[in-house]
Amino acid sequence: MKNYNPKSLDAAGARAWKLSPLLRVSTGLHAGGAAALALAPRTWPIVVGALIADHLTVVAAGLWPRATLLGPTLVRLPAAARARREIALTFDDGPDPATTPRVLDLLDAHGARSTFFCVGRRVEAHRDVAAEIARRGHRVENHSHRHRSAFWFLPPAMLRDEIDRAQDAIAMATGRAPRLFRAPAGIRSPLLEPLLARAGLDLASWTRRGFDTVTGDASRILARLVRRLAPGDILLLHDGSSARGASGGPVVLEVLPRLLDAIEAAGLRPVPLEPAKEASGTP
Repeated sequence: MKNYNPKSLDAAGARAWKLSPLLRVSTGLHAGGAAALALAPRTWPIVVGALIADHLTVVAAGLWPRATLLGPTLVRLPAAARARREIALTFDDGPDPATTPRVLDLLDAHGARSTFFCVGRRVEAHRDVAAEIARRGHRVENHSHRHRSAFWFLPPAMLRDEIDRAQDAIAMATGRAPRLFRAPAGIRSPLLEPLLARAGLDLASWTRRGFDTVTGDASRILARLVRRLAPGDILLLHDGSSARGASGGPVVLEVLPRLLDAIEAAGLRPVPLEPAKEASGTP
């Protein structure tokens, strides 16, 4: 199996990027504010107020997982997939040696294919589980190396390290470098997009989530996921960090069989997520 070197990511698979309209406005405000203070220092209250409002807007955009204000974000499957009545099941925070294999068995029983956003250091600890995910026909994608709660606040060098180390760990375990990235808790740094572009990664979010890390009530989780269930939806569950359900085991194992039945009853088909180029057929 090929040993992928993170240093090679600059030359392999990089995509173009540009500042989003919000960040272009933010950059202009900072430049204009500096000029205003140089020419008319007494305007500082107005300049400071404008910059505070700008910073709050950027922070809010990063805290909203489905926002596209800081760059492109995958929140639904493309039109062609919706026409085929496809949806995507995604699982975060694994691999977990006890839970992930059971999730895979449940998916196999329904002929469902999914996407697992894996934490790099967990892949390093459980390479066989990550390899098994891929072997069974699911995508293994990047969910950062350590899943830091302070991911949003990291400087560029540390963000790059989180991305690259997870890329390398997953590629070494599965033989395939990820093409998708999901930020921890979905919180997006304004510094993230150029680093993802350099690594050839698209940011993936979700249509709705079950909050299965904070509640063990399988019925409530299921209700959140199937409410207004429609073609193109991206659903979020966790094979790692799952709360304990009524049985004492991971609640995802109680929710998933019922969710798969509901998906089948609705005439929908779970498929893996695809990055923008693959979904559009672009080479």
